Amino acid sequence: MKKYFQLGEVFSYFIRVFKKRDPNNPDSFNLRMMHGINRISIVMFLICIIIMIVRALTR
Repeated sequence: MKKYFQLGEVFSYFIRVFKKRDPNNPDSFNLRMMHGINRISIVMFLICIIIMIVRALTR
């Protein structure tokens, strides 16, 4: 069960998506767009979680 609740890979993905890209890695348009869309969806998700917590605490 402990294996299923390890979040290290999830947090390492967040760090990978939001850090500057490595100029030595190959660059493709599809990969850049995928990471851009992932950034937008992660930020929107975090904003929604914050709004839900604020609404729950103010009721």
